[in-house]
Amino acid sequence: MLAQETEHFDVVIVGAGLSGVGAAKHLQDRSPDRTYVVLEGRAAKGGTWDLFRYPGIRSDSDMYTLGYVFKPWKAAKAIADGPSILAYVNETAAENGIDPHIRYGHMVKRADWDSETAAWTVTAEVDGAPVRFTCNFLFMCSGYYSYASGYRPEFAGSADFKGQIVHPQHWPADLDHSGKKVVVIGSGATAVTLVPEMAKTAAHVTMLQRSPTYVVSRPAEDPAAEWLKAKFKPMTAYRITRWKNVLLGMLFFRMARTRPEKVKEQILGMVREKLGPDYDVATHFTPTYNPWDQRLCLVPDNDLFDAINGGAASVVTDHIERFTETGILLKSGQTLEADIIVTATGLNLEVLGGAEFAVDGAPVKFSETLSYKGMMYSGVPNLASSFGYTNASWTLKADLTCAYVCRLLNHMTRTGLAQCTPVRRPGDEGDQDWLDFSSGYVQRSVHLFPKQGAKAPWKQHQNYALDLMTLKFGKVDDGAMVFSNPVSKVRKAAVEKKLAA
Repeated sequence: MLAQETEHFDVVIVGAGLSGVGAAKHLQDRSPDRTYVVLEGRAAKGGTWDLFRYPGIRSDSDMYTLGYVFKPWKAAKAIADGPSILAYVNETAAENGIDPHIRYGHMVKRADWDSETAAWTVTAEVDGAPVRFTCNFLFMCSGYYSYASGYRPEFAGSADFKGQIVHPQHWPADLDHSGKKVVVIGSGATAVTLVPEMAKTAAHVTMLQRSPTYVVSRPAEDPAAEWLKAKFKPMTAYRITRWKNVLLGMLFFRMARTRPEKVKEQILGMVREKLGPDYDVATHFTPTYNPWDQRLCLVPDNDLFDAINGGAASVVTDHIERFTETGILLKSGQTLEADIIVTATGLNLEVLGGAEFAVDGAPVKFSETLSYKGMMYSGVPNLASSFGYTNASWTLKADLTCAYVCRLLNHMTRTGLAQCTPVRRPGDEGDQDWLDFSSGYVQRSVHLFPKQGAKAPWKQHQNYALDLMTLKFGKVDDGAMVFSNPVSKVRKAAVEKKLAA
């Protein structure tokens, strides 16, 4: 028995995080004739920025590009802390009247497309009971990882450890690390954030890594942005700073791809400058891969390096033999004493929130589809997902995706057609991984994701300027996107189905 009668909306947005709130704002501005609802599985909006509560939680991208294109970031810190980003998302929802459209505690479990009525039936779970919605377009803004649990490998002897083991995705609100010995397992963005923050009050914090990551220091505040704020109106200053950072990021990424050894030399030179000539940079900060084969870690205001130089933190590069009652025994024979062990070992990736999808009764296997413009899927009608860049800020691509979805909706309104489907044509082959990243969390799950092709529109550019031209100014009716199903026919079929029911 259903918890409520089926409701219909033109658009269902899944997820009320940074992407979902942005999608609602874009929809209101660009396709104001469409009704919509936002289904959020948790009890609060904000997504990542509400879920993660570990010490020092912050962005690893500057807020002039992680912020929305339509809302200037006004705070001084460009590398912002989690609570500030959450406040920014909440403020965006409140000032644009988005809050009344959000349904909390609605965990989407399934979506079924019916071509006859050109509609999705979306089944969500509310307090254990199913609730159904129908919509003409489904926009998934649920992120790319599982909110249920983070990735935590099995460590031999973990049951023997007498202290506390914590994963950053499930941080206890009452955890007190003051005066304690802490070992943080990991070398990614989370570990690099946690170590200097915990080191402020802990007895000592050790970052234990199997292999190093590229770490880049950057000021938390952007002097150029602050100068522009003093000279121009907020939106003008924001746009200039946004493009400055976009172009610098693109230039750095291109250099990393074309001259990896030169970029590697520059990064390691900066680390040596911060840590001094006697520090073993070769062991602890020199990865075996090239820059941007994995995402770089950002250190604002040298905080990690300062913690190491001050003796409050240290880095150990080794493999774990087993946990002991009092810490961790390494394969080298060294023992790390610990009161608290933090397993900053990554995320579990998830395709479209882990929901099941079917088109006209046939289950959709996304791993067998091709990604269309990095946001839609071959053979799957009226479905888009928001997925950010791997080499730049998430919201840069999310904003472009939202605007493009509105272009699709408006095109269907103008043409009187109800369905848009990316369709593979002869020669549209694809066997390349959707995410071209060697990071462990990606490699563990990449087989679940769609593939990409060798050419547009099936190839992802990972290039904001190129995507801007394609998604904002390129043709919507490009041959690969097939528009069908006249609205008049769909309405008739919907009426007949309702009468039959």
